[in-house]
Amino acid sequence: MALDPTAREANFRDSIKKYLVDSLVTASGIYLSFDKSLATPKIQGHTVNRWVSVRFGTLSRQVVSDAIVELRCCTREDNEGFKLAQLTDTVMGYLTPDPSTTPDGIKRITFYRSYASPTAWTNIGGLIVFDIIESPEMDAEDETKYKVLTVRIRFASKV
Repeated sequence: MALDPTAREANFRDSIKKYLVDSLVTASGIYLSFDKSLATPKIQGHTVNRWVSVRFGTLSRQVVSDAIVELRCCTREDNEGFKLAQLTDTVMGYLTPDPSTTPDGIKRITFYRSYASPTAWTNIGGLIVFDIIESPEMDAEDETKYKVLTVRIRFASKV
């Protein structure tokens, strides 16, 4: 028996990726990498000094499913960490509700049923940003400064 679209991990991941690409890459020019630790994205012809590495964590499929997504905000050539603070603020801005458009104070991300073929994606609900835990600033061995935003997301599922 096939899983309901609201219980499919692939739909969850694709919805998060779409939101991050539309928000961070398209609107803000921030590079993304997926599940690559802190490795700098390989962009031909560009030196990348700020990026966000996205890692998918645990997923608990229930009537109200619970998932963890780690967003690792990374900068280079940033002695005082100011660029990292700016990058983290930008990312947090896309994860928190806009009071002018969200009167209930809940950040929602569109939950899509995605397809491998060129079929248009279907809106199947909403992903709620339930909690964000921000780590302290850290330094990697290659002088990359980074912070980890651990984002807890909840959504209704038919399991």
